[in-house]
Formats: sequence, structure tokens, C-alpha cells
Amino acid sequence: MQYAHLGRSGLKVSRLALGTMNFGDVTDEAESFRIMDAALEAGINLIDTADVYGGPQSPDMEQGYGLSEEIIGRWLAQGGGRREQIVLATKVYQPMGTGPNDKYLSAYRIRKAAEDSLRRLRTDHIDLYQMHHVDRSTPWEEIWQAMEQLVREGKVTYVGSSNFAGWQIATAQNAATARRFMGLVSEQSLYNLTARTIELEVVPALRHYGIGLIPWSPLGGGLLGGVLGKTEGGRRTTPHMRKTIERHRPRLEAYEALCDEIGERPADVALAWLLHNPVLTATIVGPRTTQQLATSRRALDVTLSEDTLRKLDEIWPGPGGEAPEAYAW
Repeated sequence: MQYAHLGRSGLKVSRLALGTMNFGDVTDEAESFRIMDAALEAGINLIDTADVYGGPQSPDMEQGYGLSEEIIGRWLAQGGGRREQIVLATKVYQPMGTGPNDKYLSAYRIRKAAEDSLRRLRTDHIDLYQMHHVDRSTPWEEIWQAMEQLVREGKVTYVGSSNFAGWQIATAQNAATARRFMGLVSEQSLYNLTARTIELEVVPALRHYGIGLIPWSPLGGGLLGGVLGKTEGGRRTTPHMRKTIERHRPRLEAYEALCDEIGERPADVALAWLLHNPVLTATIVGPRTTQQLATSRRALDVTLSEDTLRKLDEIWPGPGGEAPEAYAW
């Protein structure tokens, strides 16, 4: 396994991070345990979840959300030094109840959400506590006050963001600096060959502030996983997926042909392309089975030539570079 610093921090995490959004929903507990065991054996030490992960919301709010954290907590409770071998990341923001303060990033909500996550995860600290989305209604003074309190109490070690715009990252970081607080060490963003908008503003902001990028949906919801070369079944048969495939068919044909030309699986090429980005710390893989996890490791050994990178840019063009040069002289 390869490791990299989490942004500008001294913490090292595996360049493949185990995403657990499927745990409790698509993947049952027994298979989830096997996936985490296999990840640990492979050297993957960053396990990423969220309080909201685990399945569809039930009417009584007693089932569904929180299941992913609970599964991870029961896996950790088996002992064997599991907790000491992983960097545990979870998130706060999404609704976890029907009350007016059961969502977003008020200090009240952050404190309660952290306590609830710790209980479900059966641990006394969260290594990376991530804001799942920006809260435009709560001032940064309040958000950082709440995060600082959790750090002082030893319940949180590092703070990250997810789905932030570049200017929101800058605002958050400047507010943290004014309080002499470390602020953000990572940002989770939608980023893959088919979705490159963050190259305009987010990537430059992350590079400037020393914040590590952790892309989610690295395979574009399965689109970059060799969708044309696979047999019918799974998500590709849904009306939405079929429509997406047809919209991108010329590019997908060129992409899969290029992957055949260099002798690599499309999924591995998509992950390897992300790993070439120096701002990137780790990319999330969200396997539904242990077999899917095993095949993801190949991407670490794939080296893409300058010619291949150029061809990928031609097939899946980005926004034209960074702002403002992408759209102005």
C-alpha cells in the first residue's frame, strides 16, 4: 500500500480510502466485516463513513441512517487492535431526525452529532470529522468554536470539509487562522474524469492552503468502470443509467478503446488518473464486495504516460484549466 500525508498534517493515510456508504444498505453486516478485514490486511488505514450512511430514512427515524457507523462500531468492538490501526473518518450535516436542530452545523448540532457518532462507532475519538456540506446559515465563529471544543476534549483530532466551493474553503480557513486553529486538513469533492469542475477553483484553493483532496465517486457512478464491456445487469439497467450511457457513448467508446490499447481495466485507469494529481491525498473506493476491493488495488501500480494523459484530456476535457485563466486572458 502507498501512503501520503493528509493535507499539510503529519498524519499518513493510505492512498486508497475505504468508503462505507454501502454498509447496511447494499452490503450486509457480514460482508461489510469481510471487506474491512480485507482492507486492513491490504494496508488500507483510512475508513470513511458518515452519520447519515446506512440506507433509506424510515418514517420513525429508528432505522436506516446510522447503520454504517453501527456496523463499523461492531467491527471495531471485536478488538485485535483494529481501532489503533485505522484512521476513522465520519461526517456531520445531514438530517438525522425530524427536529429543527437535527441537521446542519450549529454548535448545538455538532456537539450532539459527534456524541451520537462516537456512541455508534463504539470509540472515544474521531480521527477526521468532516462537514458534509457548507452551512450558509451558521457563522464560522460558531462552527470553529464547536470544533475546537471537540478537539480540546480529545473527541476529534482533525477537521475536514466536503462539497465546499473554493471561496468557502478560503473563508473557512481564514476564520480558523484568525482563531489560531488548524482548520481544514482535507476536502471531499466530487471528482473524476467525467466531473472536473473543481479544477477551476477548488483544487487551486486546496493547493494554496495545504488541504488534501479526497475525491468521491471516482468512477462516475460506475460509468468509468468499463460499462460498455460488461454484461447487462446492475445499475446499468436502470433508465437513468441507460440514458447516461447513451449521452456519453462516443466518449465511453473512445475511453474503453484507449484502456484496451494500454492493457489496463477502465476502472484502474480512472483511479490512476486521479492518483496522478499532486493535490490528492487519497481516493475513496466504495466496494460492495471483497472482490471489488481486491481489484481496486491494481490502480496503485498503474503509471499513465504523458501521451495517455493527453488522450484522456481529449476524451474527457476539463474546464480548461484553473480560474481565471480558464475563461479570461
